[in-house]
Amino acid sequence: MTRPFILGLTGSIGMGKSTVALMLREFGVPVFDADAVVHRLQGPGGKLLAAIEAAFPGTTGPAGVERQVLGAKVFGDGEALTRLERIVHPAVAEERATFLIEHAGEPLIVFDIPLLYEKGHGSGLDAVAVVSAPAGMQRERVLARPGMTPEKFAQILGLQVPDAEKRVRADYIIDTGATIAETRLQVAALVQSVREKNPR
Repeated sequence: MTRPFILGLTGSIGMGKSTVALMLREFGVPVFDADAVVHRLQGPGGKLLAAIEAAFPGTTGPAGVERQVLGAKVFGDGEALTRLERIVHPAVAEERATFLIEHAGEPLIVFDIPLLYEKGHGSGLDAVAVVSAPAGMQRERVLARPGMTPEKFAQILGLQVPDAEKRVRADYIIDTGATIAETRLQVAALVQSVREKNPR
């Protein structure tokens, strides 16, 4: 293989995906965080602000996109959401292409994609790792977040592909229901396995 092995990283809310992404970085694996890229593109001075303001007047300010205002305009409105995605998705794809070029010499790179299965973002990946934990632990983690309610949690879960289905479709499963040390061992084993198959 003359290019990096591309691993998609995903998982439902509260499963510990951010923790696993951080561990991957600690092992020297470049991680492309789609959410972080969107935040930057929509933040102060972000290159998408003019296009978003033109499409949704009154949704940007000195701090970038006013997320709650924009959210209110697109929530429940399929046409508006599609319009926003047409602005955001090509810009993210461009950033991802640049990331690939910058890390072309690596044996392994990771695309952190929260809605990989929900939005059909699996093309171009060599494998998918799903971060998972027992349902009770997931619920406990999510309800501990500021402003989260059981109703909101149920609504978010309703929009996500069930964890059991993600596990079936995954090439790798990283269980975060154990200790941090045990999760780190799983991540280390995955990284070592891929690097051995794709040495540089």
